[in-house]
Amino acid sequence: MDFIIEFKGNRRQIYKAPESIQIEPGKYAIVQAERGEDMGLVKREAKPNELAENENNHKIIRPATENDLDRLNFNRQKELESKSECLRFIEKHQLKMKLVDVEYQFDCNKITFYFTAEKRVDFRELVKDLAATFRTRIELRQIGVRDEAKRIGGFGICGNEQCCSAFLNDFQTISTQMARTQNLALNPQKISGNCGRLLCCLLYEQKFYEKSQPEYPQVGSHCKFGKEEGVIDKCNIFYEEISIKIGDGDRRIVSLSEYKRAVKRGQFKLLEKPSYNDKANNNNKE
Repeated sequence: MDFIIEFKGNRRQIYKAPESIQIEPGKYAIVQAERGEDMGLVKREAKPNELAENENNHKIIRPATENDLDRLNFNRQKELESKSECLRFIEKHQLKMKLVDVEYQFDCNKITFYFTAEKRVDFRELVKDLAATFRTRIELRQIGVRDEAKRIGGFGICGNEQCCSAFLNDFQTISTQMARTQNLALNPQKISGNCGRLLCCLLYEQKFYEKSQPEYPQVGSHCKFGKEEGVIDKCNIFYEEISIKIGDGDRRIVSLSEYKRAVKRGQFKLLEKPSYNDKANNNNKE
């Protein structure tokens, strides 16, 4: 049976459990590492689609004991001390890098230092100092700001745990065009996550908007509905409503079905007036 094992910094990986041992979600387990052993929290059984994406064949060695948990707590304390030492060396070599986190492998055969930097950093001398101090294998891993937010954890503007910390394994490309498609104000404070990048959740509803929007008139278009002329002010695809601004600020709410019937009967027409289109589109992007 295969399980999702979670390590420090919301790092997750799939491990196979032998039939001879019993593994319980919510408990810790000792697993194979690249060189030695590591320890992580058993989150849940892996799903079939996750197994297909897993290229590794790592195994769970055994359930963790009370002594193992004591060792894990000891390692967490050592990580704090090691972080202070690493910061001292970074200052010594005047390196332009931000140390994000330190992670000890369970058996202490490896220490990983996670950092962010705007440019490539020559940390060869830093590695020498760290190796001489801790006398074990040292790995310095540069990560992005989204990975930093995932490791630190936190809550999004929705009030829930960050998606990256809760379940996301891979980061996909997010663009401001997605915010435009979803009629969101292009305000960085409202459409950015704790990492400072665009919200990952902009991707979740994108396909729904792309599928639904062709059924609606373009926002900002000048139109004629019956005997009245106006501008398409808003399109609410969740309530299936179209808002038409008529005259001096009056608005008419038309349902999607009513709009389709009007188009079919020739009672709704889009008029070509670029000045209206440009003005309305600019207002919609503020």
